[in-house]
Amino acid sequence: MQNRILVLFLCVISSLTWGQKAYRHNAMSRSELGFMLGGSYYIGDLNQVHFRHTNPAGQILYRYNINARLAYRLNFTYGKIEGYDREQKDAFYKNRNLSFQTDLFEFGSGIEVTYFPFEVGNKRYKGTAYLLAELSLTRINPKTDYNGTLVELQPLGTEGQGTAASDRGKYSRIQLGVPLAVGGRISLSPNIALNVEYGIRFLFTDYLDDVGAYRYADPVVLAATNGPAAAALSNRSLDGNRFGQRGNRATRDWYTFFGIGMMIRMGGKGNCPSDFR
Repeated sequence: MQNRILVLFLCVISSLTWGQKAYRHNAMSRSELGFMLGGSYYIGDLNQVHFRHTNPAGQILYRYNINARLAYRLNFTYGKIEGYDREQKDAFYKNRNLSFQTDLFEFGSGIEVTYFPFEVGNKRYKGTAYLLAELSLTRINPKTDYNGTLVELQPLGTEGQGTAASDRGKYSRIQLGVPLAVGGRISLSPNIALNVEYGIRFLFTDYLDDVGAYRYADPVVLAATNGPAAAALSNRSLDGNRFGQRGNRATRDWYTFFGIGMMIRMGGKGNCPSDFR
């Protein structure tokens, strides 16, 4: 029984280290550096339509191929998202009349798993689909137009954060997230591959758009503590209803990144023949 367990263990280790036996890779030949260009958009309280207000986005990424099916990945992504109640169809949203925009600066790290064995430049396995799962840190800074000027919303505490009008403190502009993505890779040459990807980002906050609380904060308390701009930007409803609904705590905001780009292998293959076994 012990011998069978040992053999099984050795088989698993062998399958995870095929690259060392088949190619004698070093760290450079296992490494890829590249970029993707595409777009980003947001789904949340102020927008429920996919691809609405898609803004240009880009990503720089590094991939370390552990074996033919598994890679470790680092990436830095920039994007911009925005949402406007005035563009929504429902009368409730039009009356609420909120809006926001924010730049996104995301640093992510995680694991990429391919559907087929894949190596850049390998003539036997030229392409594959893949799945990506990461953890990320994303800097957000929601702003809105107020009298012709973009105003940062987080410092204002528009829902009474940090005052007697709320039991919450101000949210952080650095947020933990979980990027999940699907993609595809195709070899174009011995050292260059085409990369296509679509991913969604779940953040551990409902304040990507500065909207989270169900009700409006008391405007008197808010104006006295955080200033008149905070009170004015807290409730911009067309009917001025002090007791109307502002946000929905049951839903979480999320955003997307999708793109196409190139990956370049940083080192050459070893001397052993290409053999996926």
